[in-house]
Amino acid sequence: MDLRKVGGKYIRVDIWFATRKQLACVRTVCSHIDNMIVGVTRGFLYKMRFVYSHFPINVSLSGENVEIRNFLGEKRVRKVPLGEGVKYVRSADVKDQIELSGNDIAVVSLTAARIQQCTCIRKKDLRKFLDGIYVSEKGPIALED
Repeated sequence: MDLRKVGGKYIRVDIWFATRKQLACVRTVCSHIDNMIVGVTRGFLYKMRFVYSHFPINVSLSGENVEIRNFLGEKRVRKVPLGEGVKYVRSADVKDQIELSGNDIAVVSLTAARIQQCTCIRKKDLRKFLDGIYVSEKGPIALED
């Protein structure tokens, strides 16, 4: 495999006589390079919404941890550590929404997944109990015109 900078703007990835698995690895490397470029120039943004039927979910930032309180009326406080370089913002214009942003898509998406998974409901009917914190929107941060 050969990585080369072409001009000042492009990166060229070449591979010769490759198998299917090797071609898949080349595509993965190209995707990682694209994500790194987008992360450094624009950044990634994950928007998460709170869904509840009766007990309002309380989410706050405490140091480097996101604390989730009053989930299904429980007294237990769930704590999720923020990843390195991830910024937490509570949306002012939309009720019950948080925004996670950062340069590394892997760390931002991992933090969002941990927040979503810590509100999993066990030993209840999942069709009835739909409470939780879910990713509503994700992608690169929009450019301002």
